[in-house]
Amino acid sequence: MSAAPVIAEVHGHLGHLILNRPRAINALTPEMVAILRRSLAGWAADDRVRTVLISGAGERGLCAGGDIRAIHADAVSGGTGSLEFWAEEYRLNATVAAYPKPLVAWMDGLVMGGGVGVSAHASIRLVTERSRLAMPEVGIGMHPDVGGSWLLSHAPGELGTHLALTGSPVGAADGIAAGLADHFVPAERFAELAEALAGQPAAEVVAAFATAPPPGEFATSRAWIDACYAGDSVPAIVERLARHPEPGAQAAAKEIATRSPTALTITLRSLRNAAGLPDLRAALDQELRLSAAMLRLPDLAEGIRAQIIDKDRRPRWQPATLAEVSPELIDAIFSGRG
Repeated sequence: MSAAPVIAEVHGHLGHLILNRPRAINALTPEMVAILRRSLAGWAADDRVRTVLISGAGERGLCAGGDIRAIHADAVSGGTGSLEFWAEEYRLNATVAAYPKPLVAWMDGLVMGGGVGVSAHASIRLVTERSRLAMPEVGIGMHPDVGGSWLLSHAPGELGTHLALTGSPVGAADGIAAGLADHFVPAERFAELAEALAGQPAAEVVAAFATAPPPGEFATSRAWIDACYAGDSVPAIVERLARHPEPGAQAAAKEIATRSPTALTITLRSLRNAAGLPDLRAALDQELRLSAAMLRLPDLAEGIRAQIIDKDRRPRWQPATLAEVSPELIDAIFSGRG
């Protein structure tokens, strides 16, 4: 019998959810999303459970995202399975955000895409020296979903815009600075932490275990990030980055130039819209509409092909440049007509 893809255990007053596909860096499947939602619903009404902990099996990461190969199959065949999965996944993200009990996310190792969705909306988010947080969707012709538009649009200054348009991963200190995490706890203390959470209030446990993270990069790069990423035009942002004397800004310009022009344009508008929406659920509603449209556009299948299927890392985006992205198409996508 194969192992359960999510292990749900109760120890003392702690409900522990373990994403259990370590060979796939715990990438989410529809079955996993269903188990997570069912377990959270049951424990919300269970007086024994006072705190919930979400972690990932293995040492590579909490969760590398969704099942990209399944999405690729849908994109090339015109299927709708991905839409059904995203709808359920986004409901899970909303459940995590609104959970009535302390929900502790152990964001160790790789935490990307869907992994951010199951953790960064939690009430207590812990990172380690091994944490690498990212919303890399623009690299596969997609946009930051799973509530990513909400999280990144509410990051201080333009840090969220930088993370969204480059898709680059950040470590513990920068994850905290961007509002994706709350506290740093060394990875070696996980077993102690879980044991303490089983018997003591979550806030007290975290206060006892949290310490200062190793220095990050945002403390020194915030000024050029805020200056370069302002506004609603991706071409203007790229131009400012390329002309800035800071090497980090020039590197970001080169990184953005490799991403899907259509995905970049949709992503920036999504973030700017999300900043004015009333709550996470409204942002998730917008994201589902965008995801449905992008499933039908050529860049999603091509991006996954280049990065995951053939691994040639040479996507042929359609269109190939930001100047060729149709404003009418973008307007239609955001209005629900695209």
